[in-house]
Amino acid sequence: MRLLLIEDDPQTASFVAEALRGNGHAVEIEHDGEAGLAAASPPRDRIPWDVVIVDRKLPGLDGLSVVRLLRARGIRTPILFLTALDGIDDRVAGLNAGADDYMIKPFALVEFQARIEALARRCDSVAAPPTSVRLADLTIDLLSRTVRRGGEPVVLQPREYRLLEHLMRHQGEVVTRTMLLEQVWDFHFDPNTNIVESHISRLRDKLGRSRPELIHTIRGAGYVMRADDDAG
Repeated sequence: MRLLLIEDDPQTASFVAEALRGNGHAVEIEHDGEAGLAAASPPRDRIPWDVVIVDRKLPGLDGLSVVRLLRARGIRTPILFLTALDGIDDRVAGLNAGADDYMIKPFALVEFQARIEALARRCDSVAAPPTSVRLADLTIDLLSRTVRRGGEPVVLQPREYRLLEHLMRHQGEVVTRTMLLEQVWDFHFDPNTNIVESHISRLRDKLGRSRPELIHTIRGAGYVMRADDDAG
């Protein structure tokens, strides 16, 4: 499943994300309400989330506001509140805002995972989301986690695949080095290494430098995944 976690505490976010990834799920993390709202509101041509997990206390925009705005925009993705606010009024407010479930911290991991899977099953009647992402002649099969360019297989290491998948899911958008460190490496600090740059370079080599470039460097900003005919 594709899961979006909106959680401002880095330790909690890392713990939850790693547990879910250990079960084979793809997890993306946002640390404030405004960024979470934007991530949970993807364009129609993007693969939708299976479940969005939201903390109540968030900087910028609180969790209740995030959920209300998502529902006001017509987004029906299942939403689970994961929060320390455990009063009856808190739970009622969360469900009335549009959440599908409400879970209190601290929590049992096995129950949390079961609730996530139960929420996803509720949407089984909805058309299945795309199972691949494509840009020009580059295709990622999200189920088999395989990559092809021009019909030929591209062999990637696990971290290289995560990096490419993240860039492909955000194609057309500028992705900063900090965002990649957080989402691909789960670093919430700058390790002062060229880890991002070296992985980008290896990706370019494996995708074929003699072919039209798909990973573009935006000086002073980050990287953007786009075909040459999308440039400008």
